[in-house]
Amino acid sequence: MKMKKVAALTLAAVMGLSLAACSGGDAGGTQAAGGAKAGAGAGDGQTGVDQVVINFFHRWPNDPKNSMFKELIDQYMKENPNVTINMDCILNDQYKEKIRMVVSTDEVPDIFSSWSGTFAQEMIASGNVTPLNEMFEADTEWSGKIAQASVDGFTFEGQIYGVPWSQDGKVFWYNKKIFADNNIQVPTTWNEFIAVLDTLKAAGYETPVVEGLSDNWAILHYLGTMNQRMVDPEVLAKDYDAATGEFTDPAYVEVLKKWQQLTTYMGDTCVAIDHEAARNNYFATGQAPIMYLQLAEIPHVEKVIPEDFEYGFFNFPAFEEGKGDVNALTGAPEGFMISNKAKYPEECQKFLKWLVSKNGGEALTTQCGDISSVDGAVDETNALPSQLEAMDLIKSASTLAPWFDNACDASVYTVYGQGAQAIATGDETPESVMKQVQEAAASLH
Repeated sequence: MKMKKVAALTLAAVMGLSLAACSGGDAGGTQAAGGAKAGAGAGDGQTGVDQVVINFFHRWPNDPKNSMFKELIDQYMKENPNVTINMDCILNDQYKEKIRMVVSTDEVPDIFSSWSGTFAQEMIASGNVTPLNEMFEADTEWSGKIAQASVDGFTFEGQIYGVPWSQDGKVFWYNKKIFADNNIQVPTTWNEFIAVLDTLKAAGYETPVVEGLSDNWAILHYLGTMNQRMVDPEVLAKDYDAATGEFTDPAYVEVLKKWQQLTTYMGDTCVAIDHEAARNNYFATGQAPIMYLQLAEIPHVEKVIPEDFEYGFFNFPAFEEGKGDVNALTGAPEGFMISNKAKYPEECQKFLKWLVSKNGGEALTTQCGDISSVDGAVDETNALPSQLEAMDLIKSASTLAPWFDNACDASVYTVYGQGAQAIATGDETPESVMKQVQEAAASLH
C-alpha cells in the first residue's frame, strides 16, 4: 500500500506540472480546459443538479491537438453545465510511463488515451479498465459509424475496452509523375517492387526508395510489416507473446535478407538521416520517388511539396513465398478507455460518445490531419482528396496489423531494430541479428 501511495503522489506531482501547459491552470488550483475551477461540490447553486467532475488524461500537449481538445471540451461543458472536465496531458513517452504507473492505483484517471494492441492489453491487465460492450450495443446508431477494424484493435476475448478515436495506416507513397514518365505500374509483389526500384535506378534516381534509418521506430515499421507478410500467422502470434516467443522460424531470416536487399536502394545517406529529413528533403523534393509513410503524415507532406506534386499510395507488396494476409494494413487505432473506478461512468460514456462522433472526428481530421475512426466525419467538403483516399484504404483493409513496437515486448523489438540498422551499415548479418533476437526472447521466459 505504501508503494502504491508513493506512485500516486509522484504522478500527481508530474500531472500538476504538466497541467499548466494543457489546461491553463494557475497557482490557485486545478482548472478545467476552459478555465473554470474544478471540484465544485454537489448542488452548485446554478444548475440545481450535482456537479459532475471527470478527469481526462491524454498524450497530446502540443498544438494543434491540445487546442482542439480545449475547444471541444469547452463546447461540451457549455452544452452540459453540470459537467466539469479536468484535462491533463503529457507527451508520448512520459505519458506511457505515467499511465503505466497509475493505472493499477486508485488514482487512475476516469478517461485516458491508449494505444491498441499489447499496450491496451497491459492497461486491461491492471483490472481497472471498464468493458464497453453494453455501451456499443445500446447505441448502434453511434457505434455503427466507428470503423470495425479500429474497434477490433481494442477487443480482447470478445470484450471491447476502448473507444477508437483515430486510425492510421502505413503504405508506400509514390511520385505519380515519375512513375508515369517511366511507364511504371504500381507493384503488387516483392519481385515487381524490386523491378520498379531497378527501373528507377536505371533512370538516374540514386535513391529510388528513401528512409531515415537513424530513427529506430521507422525501421520497426518496416520489419513489423515484413514479418506480417512473410511469417505464418500462428507462428507470429506465438513469437510476439513474451511468454512463448522463440523467433526460430527460418522465415525471420528471410525477412532480414529482404530488408538487406531493400536498403541497397536507399542511398548512402539513409543511415545518417532521420525520417523527417528523408521525407522533406528527398521524397517531397522528388529526389526519391518512393517512401514508406503513415497516412497521418498527409498534412506534413502537403506543407512541403510543390503545388504540382502529385502522390499516390500502394500497400506493402506481397512476398511470393509469404504466408501472411496480403490485404492487411500495418497501422493501429488509438482511443480512450474508461476506468472502472470512475465516479460517474455514465457521464464518461456520454462524453466519449459526443467526442468520438462527427463533430469530434471532423475537428481531428481538418484541424490536426489525423484520420478519424468515425465514418462520415469528413467528406469532400472538409478534407483533402488524399485524406479521403486514406480513409478508404483503412476501411478496405482486411485487418489492421499492429505496429511492431505495439505487438511485442520492448526488449525484443529494440534488439530487432538495432540489429536491422546494423544490417544496413554492413555491421551485422541477418543470421547474427536473429540470434540476438532469439536470446532476447528467451530471456523473457
